Amino acid sequence: MPVNVGSKAPALTLPNQDLQPVSLAAEFEKGVTVLAFFPAAFTSVCTTEMCTFRDAMARLNPANAQVFGVSVDTPFTLKVFAKENALNFPLLSDFNKEAIGRYDVVLADLAGLKGVAKRSVFVIDRAGVVRYKQVLEDPRQEPNYDALHAAIAAAK
Repeated sequence: MPVNVGSKAPALTLPNQDLQPVSLAAEFEKGVTVLAFFPAAFTSVCTTEMCTFRDAMARLNPANAQVFGVSVDTPFTLKVFAKENALNFPLLSDFNKEAIGRYDVVLADLAGLKGVAKRSVFVIDRAGVVRYKQVLEDPRQEPNYDALHAAIAAAK
């Protein structure tokens, strides 16, 4: 069942790039949470997207927004990806594909890779309610960053 605007966001626990468990339920309570699902580390569009989030952190700070990049890559891959791109937010590994299933953002086939994340973003408020959702069917597209920033500002 898809996660839609106005519904409760699935509150999973996923390992970050340092193999530390991150409880999304606990993160939701801290303030606005942005889950940015991306297909694969080290691909050109995914790198551009994650670096765009990195560069926008100062703009997100007034809303007390926390960004999490989420992919099916291993924590080990995500650690190198984060380091090489100087990412200033956590990356979460959905290696077991639970989150992409629960958020209904499974990309069935990406150049022969089965079951990676569709590029998508969710803005979740302190109560764990989805306030914004964008799911892109074409993995070569990036999110609408202006609409995303407006949704973050409105959710705080």
